Amino acid sequence: MSNFIINQNWRYATKKFDAAKKISTEDFNTLKEAIRLSSSSYGLQPYKVIIVEDPELRAQLQPAAYGQAQVVDASHLIVFAHETNVNSETIDKYINRISETRGIPAESLAGFGEYMKGGVNAMPEEVRSIWASKQTYLALGNLLNAAAELKIDITPMEGFMPAKVNEILGLDKVGLNASLMATAGYRHEEDATQHYKKVRKSNEELFITL
Repeated sequence: MSNFIINQNWRYATKKFDAAKKISTEDFNTLKEAIRLSSSSYGLQPYKVIIVEDPELRAQLQPAAYGQAQVVDASHLIVFAHETNVNSETIDKYINRISETRGIPAESLAGFGEYMKGGVNAMPEEVRSIWASKQTYLALGNLLNAAAELKIDITPMEGFMPAKVNEILGLDKVGLNASLMATAGYRHEEDATQHYKKVRKSNEELFITL
């Protein structure tokens, strides 16, 4: 069995973190890089990733997450917030980034830019916001896999009130909306959930080969 599959069997959504254990700066930088390198539609990365270190802020966020203890006990709290107004300006900035990174004239990328604008701007505003929020799930997936390799526990969280999180962190004032949260750290030895057998569909139930 590959190490990747072994690590996937090891990981689970941790319910109780050991508040005394902290992720090293080196390991957390690796997790950040895994998020940064994640795939996204067109490569646009239409989101920001907020790392909430302030204990007081985390205490304020806990009620917005329905009192879940992971928000305050985990080593790190990560909030994925998608951009609520992805537009032509967003794409122009991305084209310039490609130009600078690859050392090619921005003019040569004009066709690609117009192609993206045609797809993105054609979406109704609500659909575009949903599309942008979906991109954060791709970044979360990379985080989960990288963390499992480092034997760092991650709890993905959709159970929170986005409007309240936006208010506390001031996200709505900068055109962002909280779409996902993730707590990162190390499981507490008293967390019984770590001993549960993983429940998943069988290959026969899950996969359809045509």
